[in-house]
Amino acid sequence: METLVAICIGFLTSCGVFLMLRGRTFPVMMGLTMLSYAVNLFIFSSGRLTLRGAAVLGNSDHYADPLPQALVLTAIVIGFAMTAFLVILAIRARADLGNDHVDGKLPETGKGQR
Repeated sequence: METLVAICIGFLTSCGVFLMLRGRTFPVMMGLTMLSYAVNLFIFSSGRLTLRGAAVLGNSDHYADPLPQALVLTAIVIGFAMTAFLVILAIRARADLGNDHVDGKLPETGKGQR
């Protein structure tokens, strides 16, 4: 189970980095979101992955650590607020600049230029 979670975290991280290196705002936002999902999975897995673990201390010999769960819940809320802010920022940049490139400039095609 730990191997599967590690593969998922690595896949989300690599896809997030790839999307963040794109030149348009929507893939950059998706890359940041995927990176936040990878970090959330990493924090959640740091609390030991146990099957049938009690959520409350004292009910079982095996329990799930509540601290990583609380950190992930907080990170989900912060990630949602960050994504909403980035969407509004991208819409505003598109309206002001007329394109959706990250640097605000259109890429040069190289036709007829020296």
